[in-house]
Amino acid sequence: MADNHHKVLIIGSGPAGLTAALYAGRANLEPVIFEGIQPGGQLTITTEVENFPGFENGIQGPELMDVMRKQAQRFGAKSFFKVVTEVDFSQRPFVIKTDDETHTADSVIVSTGATAKLLGLPSESKYMGYGVSACATCDGFFFKGLKIFVVGGGDSAMEEATYLTRFASEVTIIHRREEFRASKIMLERAQKNPKIKFLLNTVIDEILGVDENGKKMVTGARLKNTVDGSTEEVKVDGIFMAIGHKPNTELFKGKLDMFDNGYLKVKPGTTRTNVEGVFAAGDVADSYYRQAITAAGTGAMAAIDAERWLEEQE
Repeated sequence: MADNHHKVLIIGSGPAGLTAALYAGRANLEPVIFEGIQPGGQLTITTEVENFPGFENGIQGPELMDVMRKQAQRFGAKSFFKVVTEVDFSQRPFVIKTDDETHTADSVIVSTGATAKLLGLPSESKYMGYGVSACATCDGFFFKGLKIFVVGGGDSAMEEATYLTRFASEVTIIHRREEFRASKIMLERAQKNPKIKFLLNTVIDEILGVDENGKKMVTGARLKNTVDGSTEEVKVDGIFMAIGHKPNTELFKGKLDMFDNGYLKVKPGTTRTNVEGVFAAGDVADSYYRQAITAAGTGAMAAIDAERWLEEQE
């Protein structure tokens, strides 16, 4: 059993988990990371990352995660490509289970991230990173002078659309209904913007594109009217999904305090959850910034919080 006991156990990878592992490794805490179903997190479905400091010419998302993982491993961190199925935080050491193993840990860092809600079309995953995006601040820059659709009707859709007008020649908000969930102020801001158009009672039926000679890109979309069911094909250069994010916190329901939207609560200015010895980093506790660099920052904080907490216990 000794092999299965750890000082620091990290659930989830991505910039938060891997940075936490780097810091914990350098503190000689021999951290283990359970990387889960999407090792490297959301960045592994991002192509070009241009806003992570230190990479003047940008870097591919999966490559950035690979470099981070190797850096953490250099200081003794171990990665397990397994999914955690159950946690017990009611006793110490904490108990963490996968399908076929049980591990115990003195401290746990939760960095399970969030998942962008998507439409679920096969063409959407096919062109993700090639004209389809779920992050305007990450990818807006690549659409200078082009036509873009933003799908959604809440605050995040208005915010993304407004942000994208800095680059795009035209932004059309596609919304399945006539009423908006967005707050009045955000909606009015979008309505006043001369570059933003609205297409209501409409959904995307299919994303159209080319995939030949190694060139893959979105060229248009088939739109469906939700009132009469009619469809039409239109040209568009990029499609941004802004129908919200869902934090990956199912595992922690009833075990860690969370907000109504499922994001974990941490004590302000720290990464401490309501359970002593359990810390949360990255998008799992951040519904606002959701950037690789902020996730990495809270990953460093979580490792330092865990290290100091472990010292207090001795």
